[in-house]
Formats: sequence, structure tokens, C-alpha cells
Amino acid sequence: MEKINEIIDLLMNKGLIKNDCLEVKRLKSGTTDGIIYTILNKNMPTFVIKIDQPKIISATEEFLLAYTKVKLLPDVHYTDHKKEFIVYSYIPGETHYHRGTKLEWMKILTQELFNHYEKVDTVIPWGRVNGIHRSSWSDFNQSSFESAKMNIGKLLPNEDHNRVELLLNTLKTYHHQEEKYYIHGDTGVHNFVYACNQLKGVIDPSPLIGPKIYDFTYAFCSSPDSLDLHTLFSSFSLWNGNASFSKEQLLNEVVFQLYTRIGVCIKVHPHDLNGYMEAWEEWRKFLQ
Repeated sequence: MEKINEIIDLLMNKGLIKNDCLEVKRLKSGTTDGIIYTILNKNMPTFVIKIDQPKIISATEEFLLAYTKVKLLPDVHYTDHKKEFIVYSYIPGETHYHRGTKLEWMKILTQELFNHYEKVDTVIPWGRVNGIHRSSWSDFNQSSFESAKMNIGKLLPNEDHNRVELLLNTLKTYHHQEEKYYIHGDTGVHNFVYACNQLKGVIDPSPLIGPKIYDFTYAFCSSPDSLDLHTLFSSFSLWNGNASFSKEQLLNEVVFQLYTRIGVCIKVHPHDLNGYMEAWEEWRKFLQ
């Protein structure tokens, strides 16, 4: 509590908050290693304070400032000069639950976030902005495959592992001339804020230099419900530049993302595993 008290005193001294029926509440931080607090004024949540490693805070700040026009993202109000914490606007709602249909929130994401992503210079390396850089997007996929295969193990037959590994070569042909974008990097239901069964916000970026399609398929596969072709194609129809994607490429991207998602699910969200395994039985049919 000593650290958060110091932060509150600092914010008061700077006039960012007032000691007027002020309350500070620590939130569950989910899969992030950071510490999250909400500042309430007269019982109304107003700001979020995130305390984390400087490289995490810096990456978060830079991403949010780069996309200030995206209404789904919170506004930055203050960042510590040592990059030990960041203060941004509170988005009312809850993550995970009362989401409404996947089709509706995927459409909102596509139109209000993914279609606003900006290209970056070709000299900027692929991979996590605050993590491991890759020489190509194929290297990033290879690392994701190896991690997922280790986590999944015998839960899937060797045939499926082998066919997904072969799929990497197909994906490599798509990504050979892939343009680099500055993307959120962790677009899952755990980072989406919903209210009244509608998507209202996107939080906790883990910025990534990668193809836009990554965030789209990540979001689509981030919950085991509605992993169907109608939801996929209907939401993708709103994607800027969708004409450049063949149906085959989109399906292959989803199959690979679903495979890696099963690996993450086993480790982090085991309660979703049965749903993902049912979906895999349908999607594995698209493997060559």
C-alpha cells in the first residue's frame, strides 16, 4: 500500500485528482504481472493506475498515445517519468462476461480498432515491442507453434501436430511480403470491456509488430463460443483490404491461431478446454 499511497499523493500534488470522497481499490490483474488499482470519486470509478516494469509501462503508454483517436482504448492521463506506473481513464463494464454475440463484438473490433492500425517502417523488427524480436513473422509463428505443441502434448494426436507444422510452410508463403503493423498484441475477451452486452473498450495492450490478421484471429479464437464460419466471414467482411485475403488464407490463419490458443488455454484457461476441443474437431478438417 505504501507505493500506491505515494502515487496518490503525487497525483494530488499535480492536481490530477482531488481528495473528495476518494477511494482506491485494488483489482484482480488476471494474466498480467502488474498491479492494477481503480480510483473512485464519490463511489464512481474514474481512473486506473497500473504499476509494472518500466518496459511494460513504456510500451503501454506509447501504444495508447499512438491510437488516441481509437475510442475503444482508454485515454492516458499521466505516466511516471521513471515509467513505474501509468494512469489512464476507467472504462465502465466488465471483462469476459455479458459479451453479447461474438459476431457483434467482432464487428465493432474490426471497424473501430483493427481498421485503424497503422503500418510501421520495414526496418522495425517483428515481434513484441518490449520483448523478443524476430527476423520474420514466420519465426514468430514457429516459436508459437513450439510452445503450443509442448503444452498440448498428447491431448492431440501426432498427426494433428505434424499437419499444423506443415501449415507453417503455407503461412510462410502468405507472410513473405507481409506488411508490418503496430498492433495491440493481446486482443482477447480477457482484455475486452463489455457493458449491456456490448463491447465498450479494449485494455492492456502487449504491443506487437506484426500483421493485422494476427489480432483479428486472436480475438476470434479468444473464446470457445461461436467459432463458426458465419461469424468469421461476416465480421471479416468489414475488414479494410479483405479482398487481398483468399478464403483459404483466412481459414489457415484461424486454424493455426486456434491450435496455439488450445496451448494457451491448457496453461491459463483450463475451464475453456472442452469447448476448444469441440471446435478443433471441426476446424482440423481444414488442415491439408
